[in-house]
Amino acid sequence: MNAPVLLVIAHGSRDPRHAATVHALVRRVRSLRPGLRVETGFLDFNIPSAQGVLESLAAEGVRDVVALPLLLTRAFHAKADVPAVLQGAPRHLRISQADVLGPSPLLLGALERRLYEAGLTPGDKSSTGVVLASAGSTDPEAIAVIAAIAREWRHTGWCAVRPAFASAGNPAGFSRTEDAVRELRALGCSRVAVAPYVLAPGFLPDRIARGAADADVLADVLGPAPEVARVLLERYEAARLPGLRAIGA
Repeated sequence: MNAPVLLVIAHGSRDPRHAATVHALVRRVRSLRPGLRVETGFLDFNIPSAQGVLESLAAEGVRDVVALPLLLTRAFHAKADVPAVLQGAPRHLRISQADVLGPSPLLLGALERRLYEAGLTPGDKSSTGVVLASAGSTDPEAIAVIAAIAREWRHTGWCAVRPAFASAGNPAGFSRTEDAVRELRALGCSRVAVAPYVLAPGFLPDRIARGAADADVLADVLGPAPEVARVLLERYEAARLPGLRAIGA
């Protein structure tokens, strides 16, 4: 029996760096699982569309698909946009929707990887404050997850960790990136690092970078980090477990 096709569903962006980063991540997933068919579709701006990929797979005679939202939190896109696309798929496809990527200890590992690549060392942790800078959301579940990740990460040895949102209208307890940098300075952290909790470049990651102007270290986006690729495969395997609801079955 053939393994289900893994369809990675990315948000999409007018920024060409976004799609390039998504494709780089998918190539890393393929390298970790030779023989697994992995396709990429986008919700907006880029081609192929997720709907178009599903129709192409159906036309080939593919039966089973695991659709994986390339998202870090269960916010609007995961709860509304992706299910809407899957509900419109050809009816004979059996589709299981995998969970979003976060939270995961592997993603914390990817965040630290990016900070070390930007110049920090493990010996710097106790004197470094970190801004966990995410794109932002109005979804209470997503907000709570980002806050919990910041608390968990703080307990691994950093001087302090502050969550920040790049989007307008920050919820209580969340600062803009530049304000979080100042807060960590005021706490007495010897250095301040900004860790973007985003998967690919684009408008909001660029806003995070501007907000990090007064930080000592700015890490890169998570992108095709090997830890991120491993999370994708974990979510894929979990969605294949018996008993999960299949869309169109």
